[in-house]
Amino acid sequence: MAEQAVLFTRDLPGGGYVAIEALPTEAGVHRARVSVERRTDPDRRLGHVPPIIVTLEGGSQAELFEELYRIAVDNVEIARGILKWQAARRQGKAH
Repeated sequence: MAEQAVLFTRDLPGGGYVAIEALPTEAGVHRARVSVERRTDPDRRLGHVPPIIVTLEGGSQAELFEELYRIAVDNVEIARGILKWQAARRQGKAH
């Protein structure tokens, strides 16, 4: 099985970064996700999995990238995703 591949990253205004990652294709279904690393200090990132704010599945990697890119470049969407992730985590439903 192939490993995930980083398709896009950008720095966040307050530090950290956002990334779009392609996940292994399963049974012809492409998957990709947006994760947000909020920690600015690389040493503090060790052993820490960044929050995954959205994961999508679809017929092509290009289709998924286009949709996830719109989220990854929008600071408001990133903030919304983090808020949803935090709420799900409080309810015990986080990734």
